[in-house]
Amino acid sequence: MIIKILIAVCFLVIFVSLFRGLVFLVKEDQQSKKLVNALTVRVSAAVILVILVIIGITTGDLQPHGIY
Repeated sequence: MIIKILIAVCFLVIFVSLFRGLVFLVKEDQQSKKLVNALTVRVSAAVILVILVIIGITTGDLQPHGIY
C-alpha cells in the first residue's frame, strides 16, 4: 500500500513542477534558473516514478494488466 502512496506523491510532484515551470517560463526573465530547476525536479520525479513502478511489479504490490 505504501508503494501506491509514493506513486501518487510522485504524480503530484510531477504535476506541480510542470505548472511551476509554465509560470516561470511565462513570467521570469531569461537569466533565471527557476525553469531549469523545475525541469530537474520533474525529470527526477519521473525517474523515481519508473523505479517505484518496477519495484512494485517485482514485489507483487502492483499487478500489471494486459490489454486484450
